[in-house]
Amino acid sequence: MRKRSLITAAFTIIALFLLFIFISFNAHLLKSPLLNSVTVVPEDDDQPQFSLLIGILTRADNYDRRHFLRMVYGIQPSPAAHIDVKFVFCNLTKPEQRLLVALEILRFDDVIILNCTENMNGGKTYTYFSSLPGILRLRRRYDYVMKADDDVFIRLAPLALALRPLPRRDLYYGFVIPCSSTNPFVEYMSGMGFVLSWDLVEWISESDIPGNDRFGPEDKLVGRWLNIGKKAKNRFSDKPGMYDYPGTNGRCSHELIPETVAVHRLKRWDQWSAVLRFFNVTKQLLL
Repeated sequence: MRKRSLITAAFTIIALFLLFIFISFNAHLLKSPLLNSVTVVPEDDDQPQFSLLIGILTRADNYDRRHFLRMVYGIQPSPAAHIDVKFVFCNLTKPEQRLLVALEILRFDDVIILNCTENMNGGKTYTYFSSLPGILRLRRRYDYVMKADDDVFIRLAPLALALRPLPRRDLYYGFVIPCSSTNPFVEYMSGMGFVLSWDLVEWISESDIPGNDRFGPEDKLVGRWLNIGKKAKNRFSDKPGMYDYPGTNGRCSHELIPETVAVHRLKRWDQWSAVLRFFNVTKQLLL
């Protein structure tokens, strides 16, 4: 009997000790900065104010470029906007593409495959814009959609700040051609990267004007569609913030500047390296 009482007392002491540990641990959690940081609701001013899809037109075989750009854009914060970066190319044609691109989709979910054949001036830009309303029908619609090349470095935060005060409808934003012009209505926006508001993306998918005029210099065609359709009354050319890499394209080029939104014609790794060093992209990690 005495032995049973001792065992019962021992279990009681252990139970009380475990209860004390449990309460102390949970009290610590309630004071934990980590928990507070998860549960705090940010002020309205800290919430993204609009959404932007950046579609980088590339080719299925450009695996190394995609992986590099994932790093470049993945480390850039953009508090003013919700920005998704997707890689866009036409139908897969090789067995290795079907395997390797499938791995990318499973891992990153950042690929859009269009129903087209890879081409130059053969309608890929039209297919991109006209397909988006159907592709995104069950996902989300964006305030803006950007078409960009895979040899351009886009600084997401400056781009978001440039777009933030602009209209959300009937908008056409980019780097106007010819290079010497600052009039956004004179011609069209360079293919390095231009932005359309979502209503214009829907118009491209529905109108016969672009549907019957798909072939030719594609970025020039976009300007022509909008002019014929009397669309894009809100046009903005971001100069000198957007430009070609120094020395690569005459008057479209100038030296790197702190106010940069996008730098185009980065064809070589030494050019990419110079740009990333100038903007101190890896400043968080000193090696």
